[in-house]
Amino acid sequence: MFRKFALGTVASFAVATAAFADGHSKDIVDIASGNDNFDTLVAAVSAADLVDTLKGDGPFTVFAPTDAAFEALPEGTVEELLKPENKEQLISILTYHVVPGKVMSSDLTDGMKAATVQGAEITVDIDGGAMVDEAKVIQADIEAENGIIHVIDKVIMPGS
Repeated sequence: MFRKFALGTVASFAVATAAFADGHSKDIVDIASGNDNFDTLVAAVSAADLVDTLKGDGPFTVFAPTDAAFEALPEGTVEELLKPENKEQLISILTYHVVPGKVMSSDLTDGMKAATVQGAEITVDIDGGAMVDEAKVIQADIEAENGIIHVIDKVIMPGS
C-alpha cells in the first residue's frame, strides 16, 4: 500500500516537474492553476481574494502546500476555511505561506527566520532536507515570472 502511494506521489511530481518546466513564463497563480496537485490551494487563494495579489509584480516566494497537505488537516477544516465568514482566517493562513522577495533554496540557511506577508516569521531547517516550520520542501525552486514556488507537504499555521 505504502509502495503504491509513494510511487504514485513520485509519478505525480514527475508530471508536475514537466508541467513546471516552462513555468517561468507564467505567474505563480498560473503555474498553480495548471497543476492538479494544487486544486485546493487555488480554490483557497480564490476564496480569499488573493488571486490578483499573487498575480502581481512581486517578487514573492510561495511555500505551496499540495492537495495531499490540505487533505491531512482535520476533517472539515478546509470546508470551514472556505466559508465567507472565515475569510480573514483563510487570508492569515495563506499569507503565512508567502515571503516577500525571491528566495531560492540556495539562499536558505539552517535556523533562518523569514518574515511572511502575514506578519509572523517562518523558521527554516536544512539539516536532513529543507523544512519550513514543520513542512518538508518536496520540490524547490519552481520559477515564475513574479517569484518562486517551493512545494511543501504540510499546511503551515501561524503561531504553531
